[in-house]
Parts: sequence; C-alpha cells; structure tokens
Amino acid sequence: MARPVWTGVVSFGLVSLPIALYTATDSHTIRFHQLQRGTADRIRNRRVNERTGDEVDLGEIVKGFDTGSEYVIVEPGELDDIAPGRSKALEVSGFVDLDTVDPIFFDKTYYLGPRGEQYGKVYALLQRALAESNKAGIATFVMRGREYLVALKAEDDLLTLHTLHWADEIRDPHQEVPDLPGKAEPTAAEVKMAHQLIDALTTDWDPEAFHDTFQEKVKALIEAKAAGESVEKAEPAAQPTGVVDLMEALRASVERARSPKDTGEKASTSKTKAPGKKPATKKSTTGSSEALRSLTKTELYRKATAAGIEGRSTMTHDQLVDALAHTSRSGHK
Repeated sequence: MARPVWTGVVSFGLVSLPIALYTATDSHTIRFHQLQRGTADRIRNRRVNERTGDEVDLGEIVKGFDTGSEYVIVEPGELDDIAPGRSKALEVSGFVDLDTVDPIFFDKTYYLGPRGEQYGKVYALLQRALAESNKAGIATFVMRGREYLVALKAEDDLLTLHTLHWADEIRDPHQEVPDLPGKAEPTAAEVKMAHQLIDALTTDWDPEAFHDTFQEKVKALIEAKAAGESVEKAEPAAQPTGVVDLMEALRASVERARSPKDTGEKASTSKTKAPGKKPATKKSTTGSSEALRSLTKTELYRKATAAGIEGRSTMTHDQLVDALAHTSRSGHK
C-alpha cells in the first residue's frame, strides 16, 4: 500500500473528516545518468560552499532571501511557526460548479482516503453529494512549506484533490504568444470544411488507446545500441500548411479521414462470394510497390532488417519501399 504524502482534516461547515492524501499519478520517464563522454564515469551534483569549495551536509543548509544588500536567513521550522495548524487543516471555503473552473487552473491530482474505517460514512456522504451536485469544494492548505489552492471533487467512488494554479500564475496569452490571428478570418467554406474534418475524426474518449510511443522508441534505441544494431529514424516533421492551399489540404484530410470507413465497407462487400464462382487465386504481393506502400514505416523497417538492406536506418518511408521492391525484383531474376 502507498504511504500518504500528507494527513489532516477536511472541514466543511461544522463537519470534519480526517483524511490522507495519496499521489494519484506516476511518471514513466526513462532516466539517464550523466557521464563524461568517452568514459563510464558518472557526473554527480553536490552541495558545495561556493566560497570554500567544501561540500555541505543537508542538515546545515538553511533558506536565505537576497534583499540586495544582505541575506535574510529563514530556518525550516520557522515556516511552520508562522502558520500554526494550517499544515494539518484543509477547510473548504465554498463550493463551485465544476464546469466553471477553467482547465488551465488544474495542476496535479491526488487521491483522498478516510483516515480510518470509522470515518467511512462521512467520506461517502461528501463523495456522493459532490458527485450528484457536480460541484467542487475550494480550499487552501499548507504542505511541505507551501500553501496550495485546491479543488475537492468526486470521481467514480472516491474523492480527489486537485491542486490549482493561483490566478496571478496564469499568464496572459496576448502578452506571451506572438503572431495571434487577430483580424485574420477564414472563409465560410473553409470553416464548413473544418467542421466536416472534425466530424470525420470524432471518436469516443478512451485514454487506454493512447500510450507514450516516444518512451517506447527510447527503450528500443537503448536495446538496439546495446545489441550493436542500427536504429530506425522517424519520418521528418510535416511541412506547414500554406494559406493558398489550405482549402485543398482540408478537403484531402476529410477524404483521408473518411477512407478507412469506405474501404472497410467495400472490403466486407467484396468478401461475399458470388454463387457458382470460384474464389480468385490470391496473388503474392510480397514485393509489390503498392502493397509495400500500404505498410507503416515500422513494418517496412522490419522487412528491410529481415532482407538485410544496408542503410535502412536513414531511409524514409518511400526509400524503404523502393529498396524492398528492388530487392524483391532482384530475387526473382
């Protein structure tokens, strides 16, 4: 079982609920050590006194605020002294409609659990009330020397706590982002085509359908280099869509998004055998350029590896197709 990162009491009105806070998410980032190039020597960070060069023990380190002329020293315990009780209390100041909280404010998610079976009824009561009202409790509390603005909400059969950004932490996009459209307006035909593209690509939200493909490629890179093998390179980035050919790009995108559905229907129809006719003999398409072009680059790379094609790791999708087709023709001669 996971250990709580914080324990305290949630209070709303005169109702109090002892709770424990648990981390809700995990990171699967692949972590590398820093090494000096050409060696297996690790590079380590140390806490060093910049005047003497001596390493300093963690217990000897205090916080210092630079006023310009001197440092104001703050001991770790002094931060807790200025907010007695705040580090153990999470008081809900009010409840808001969940839909009114802009997603940009949400930061990190935690699971909340009752701190003991005897508090199960109070926990279930708050969870059900929030779920049925579609509201979130807004509160502040102190954890690890920092005050947090949080939203307490119900998800499925449990309570979750979401840390929120403070209002003055949200940057103004008009000051941060250059080249915003301003008065640039798309045509009615372009908007209509964009709606058609969105409709064609609309699907149900399924988080299980997505996974971190970059981390998979990093793992594959490590495994390939460890085995002394070459590594498949990714396709180059897509070129920007110009203003002149925007409509054509939209139209082609709609056709491409719809084509799998159309192809699927035609394929299922063609599988129905006509009475009295013998099924057509299936032709081998191992070396056919058309068949090869329908494969993904990963599939082509595997075929190129099996065929022993040199330089495959630097080839594009089309180059892999040409190389495989040429190898196939050479083999038939």
